[in-house]
Amino acid sequence: MDKESAEGLRPEGGPGYGLGVLSGEPGRGNQRLQRRVIPVLVGGQILGGIGMGATLSLGSLLAAQLSGSNAWSGMAATMSTLGAALAAVPLARLARARGRRISLSLGALIAGTGAVTAITSAAVGLFPLLLLGLMFLGAGSAVNLQARFAATDLSLPGSGGRDLSIVVWSTTIGAVLGPNLFDPGESVGAALGLPPLTGAFAFSVAAQLAAAVVYATGLRPDPLLTAMSARVPDPASPRPQGGLRILHTTPRARYAVAAVALSHTTMVALMSMTPVHLRDHGASLTVVGLTISLHIAGMYALSPVFGWMSDKVGRLRTILVGQGMLLVSLVLAGVAADSRSAVTVSLILLGLGWSASVVGGSALVAESAQLQDRPALQGISDLTMNAAGATGGALAGPVLAAAGYSGLGFISLALVAIVIIWSALQSRQSTLNQEQP
Repeated sequence: MDKESAEGLRPEGGPGYGLGVLSGEPGRGNQRLQRRVIPVLVGGQILGGIGMGATLSLGSLLAAQLSGSNAWSGMAATMSTLGAALAAVPLARLARARGRRISLSLGALIAGTGAVTAITSAAVGLFPLLLLGLMFLGAGSAVNLQARFAATDLSLPGSGGRDLSIVVWSTTIGAVLGPNLFDPGESVGAALGLPPLTGAFAFSVAAQLAAAVVYATGLRPDPLLTAMSARVPDPASPRPQGGLRILHTTPRARYAVAAVALSHTTMVALMSMTPVHLRDHGASLTVVGLTISLHIAGMYALSPVFGWMSDKVGRLRTILVGQGMLLVSLVLAGVAADSRSAVTVSLILLGLGWSASVVGGSALVAESAQLQDRPALQGISDLTMNAAGATGGALAGPVLAAAGYSGLGFISLALVAIVIIWSALQSRQSTLNQEQP
């Protein structure tokens, strides 16, 4: 029995389980296809990341301008997150019915439509239209999340975490390049006669269209449909289930989805309030920008390391490593909130903890259901992740006002405690199951 089975985190037997294609060894043709799929997903992620990174930051400025009040600026992130949450399940259902190629390319096109709508809203001066455009743009985030699962459709056994993490890592490139397109975007926008603050949205339109083309042309044959057609038939296999049904019947799936969602909530809650805290304590925009940049680097730069760890050491142990880093981050934020260097270190650890938890948790989500049921469970996971993150960001402001940055750090420890306790219970239950005759 291998290490993952001993932890009770990889089902033994049953077609479509694990991160391999077949209940046996995947064919050489599928291995060759997987070597093509990963670069396609990476390319789409880079393009999508550039488009999102170039517009979401400006969305808050445009929201304040069109609404006439800074109080509405936070609606940019809220509507984008809402859009990602609303798109997650429909895109997952489309993937199960028509494949990843159709689902990912359509999501990118919806995001591009959102960028066009945002430009139009500035031209006509309609704030509600901007909110609609930002919600459509959120579909781009849903595509980015689904792409990491698409990387596992044809993975060899024992390499799913690595493949998933490579796609997650590629988000770093777009996240870094996107914000640097603000000034060039304004120059291009002026040349095209676009309203102020909308030039970067034009870049987003081009990037999302290019991503749609990459997915539509590069994912042939479709990895998910190929994996499902290659699966060994099993007359006893149940009919495809919905994501909520899988959560109800599969404790492992509940744990994996909760670990990802709670880790994401912890990260969003502290990260979203850090710029406000630093500015209130006299930090310059340069210091704030550097702190957030280092945090983003922590989120993505080492994801391949955590992917390797989840394959070799185990999903549960990788999640616990992530929770340990989140715990240290929150304690540091709580006890040293007045130190800029300590806050910076805290944000780096926050990003690393998020990365380990989400990579390990996502790999576990991908193997917690039969192959034909994975898209449904993945869609529910992405929906839960986005909804939980939006809730964490919304509640972080009142907590910051009432308890300060230190209080926010200490209160957020409750979320980490839930995951750690649940992990211990999951491990204990798995041990008991292994001991049963």
